[in-house]
Amino acid sequence: MSPVFAALYAAGGFGAASRAWHDYQRKHVLRHAGEVRPVLYNSWEATSFDVTDEGQRALAERAAKLGVELFVVDDGWFGARTSDRAGLGDWFPNPHRFPAGLRPLADHIRSLGMDFGLWVEPEMVNPDSDLYRAHPEWTLHRPGVRATELRNQLVLDFTRADVRDWAFEQLDRIVLATGLAFLKWDFNRSFTQARPASSIGHAQGVYQVIDRLRAAHPGVRVEACAGGGGRADLGILARTDQVWTSDNTDAVDRLTIQHGYTQVYAPGTMVAWVTDSPNPITGRRVPLPFRFHVAMAGVLGLGGDLTRWTADELDLAAEMVARYREISPIVQHGTLFRLLPPQGSLSASQYVRDGRIVLLVWRVSGVDRTVRIRLRGLDPAMTYSGVSGPR
Repeated sequence: MSPVFAALYAAGGFGAASRAWHDYQRKHVLRHAGEVRPVLYNSWEATSFDVTDEGQRALAERAAKLGVELFVVDDGWFGARTSDRAGLGDWFPNPHRFPAGLRPLADHIRSLGMDFGLWVEPEMVNPDSDLYRAHPEWTLHRPGVRATELRNQLVLDFTRADVRDWAFEQLDRIVLATGLAFLKWDFNRSFTQARPASSIGHAQGVYQVIDRLRAAHPGVRVEACAGGGGRADLGILARTDQVWTSDNTDAVDRLTIQHGYTQVYAPGTMVAWVTDSPNPITGRRVPLPFRFHVAMAGVLGLGGDLTRWTADELDLAAEMVARYREISPIVQHGTLFRLLPPQGSLSASQYVRDGRIVLLVWRVSGVDRTVRIRLRGLDPAMTYSGVSGPR
């Protein structure tokens, strides 16, 4: 038995094949292909596991002033989750950090004009958790062999009906308790000790839980995240709305990552964050406008510590967010032409929709020659006028 797969033929090279895939996904795969995905803020790089009601409110108030539409509380809000060593599986608000639960924070975020979202990792469990102590048999491992931990966690066996029922009940309760509009669904380790049928059966079990959850809460939107880009395929896109493309948020590296992602997947599913400089992963220093322009090539997100941004940086961010919200229907739903790959001194992408064009050009390194960029997909019967972008 093999997984369901899709294939296509295009005579116009990689670009034509990419555009055919994007069109196929919008028409036949994505549930809400006509929606424009909101500008989001995610708290992970600002707070890591140090998630508190006060800290999230401070970030939310700054994010709202920038025009952010969706605020997502990332890992660290639940159980005994003060590091990656404990808490996975115990999906209730940390009683010390959120003594009144998450609803007051969620209501405050909504009062600021943003939707509320949460990070979850329903397929995983830490051995140091109430769930594992109650149900060690729920993990995916070979009987008689010590279960292999990666990132201090084990995989729950979604081929089991009782595990699937438990996962749905946890998520259903969270949605009802908080009124959330968005889930960032993560999967942060690979399979080990899986039975022969587990790989396909586990994925099918995950699909069942997501399908059941979305049937019960049709207004909730879901982001697929598997360590950043580890589960990007048509099966998950049929059940989610966007993909967290990579945990590497370095804007220069992202040009290559995003170029590769859009070879197959539509830019309206590709989430990219503007994070701090120097980058927390690579240490590279990149100007804020460049970081924004890279992230504006898909679904724009912010992930920096806004409490540390200067007044000038916050003003520029507000300007960039406003500009992105003007062009987001074209970027997310337009026809994409990758004009210049990111291997040279310049990289460029063009989006065309209903006679409107967005052109993003990134200078990766010093340009010592003239580079002519030829636009694509233009209507010879139309006259185009240029509008300069933000500084």
